[in-house]
Amino acid sequence: MRYNSFSYLISEGFKNIIKNGKASVSSLVTMICAMILFGVFFSIGENIESAMSQIQMSQGVEVFILDEATDEQVKELGEKILNVDGVNTVTFKSKQEALDSMKEDLKEYQELLGAYDGEKNIFPASYIVKLTNLEKIDSVQDAIKGMEFVDTIKSSDETIDALIKIANALRIGIGVIFVLLLVISITIISNTIKLSVHNRRKEISIMKYVGATNSFIRGPFVVEGIMIGIMAGVITLGIIAILYGLIISKIETSSILQSMQVRLLKFEDIYLYLIAVNAFLGVGIGVLGSSISMKKYLEV
Repeated sequence: MRYNSFSYLISEGFKNIIKNGKASVSSLVTMICAMILFGVFFSIGENIESAMSQIQMSQGVEVFILDEATDEQVKELGEKILNVDGVNTVTFKSKQEALDSMKEDLKEYQELLGAYDGEKNIFPASYIVKLTNLEKIDSVQDAIKGMEFVDTIKSSDETIDALIKIANALRIGIGVIFVLLLVISITIISNTIKLSVHNRRKEISIMKYVGATNSFIRGPFVVEGIMIGIMAGVITLGIIAILYGLIISKIETSSILQSMQVRLLKFEDIYLYLIAVNAFLGVGIGVLGSSISMKKYLEV
């Protein structure tokens, strides 16, 4: 595109925004509200994914080892488990550590286990296996069960199933909200640009009759939509940056998160994604909205 054509599109886009001042401001404000909601749910979604990833790293299974296994066989078993698809880390827990752990759980009643010290220790050694993905829990357990010197496997199946269901439900919910907000935003920007197009319908008709192409006529209105979208995106990013910092600082001090040992994302961790999302929404909604609103008037 030549410079003159580009400058024409930009100048006409600005003129359209100024001519339809009230409608443009209304559209800008509405888009900011919609994009703030986009940003909020995007931030929630990113933090949920991060939290689920951290929880997945802490969840897993405990593989109890038969007492007759030698040290070398125990070591080989650990290496085999680590090579299973879906396994993140494997940590050995000796018979003495298992006994000490049980004593800690019993607290003031730990003397009841005094008879099991030394060679009388009845608690088996085990491997604590952490997963990369909770959804692979069944396949991981099946693979380990078939290994030699494995006695039993203990896992919190109900907890893991609940976490998977919660994560999937939240992903679906956020996805549906994203689609609804996208449809609403496109409708809003389309109606705003439609007012500008309607006011210039005679001019558009004349341009069509003298041979102007649809893309040449559509250009300024597309630019108008993009400009409104980009302005909304920049303002939204600033608002979210302020709100995110304030809200996260309050939430991350909660006892629930501290007990779960979950770290929330800082704004620095997601701002590049937010910039990309806002740019995509601003330009995408602007282009789609203007194209939809222009369709009727280009059919001459």
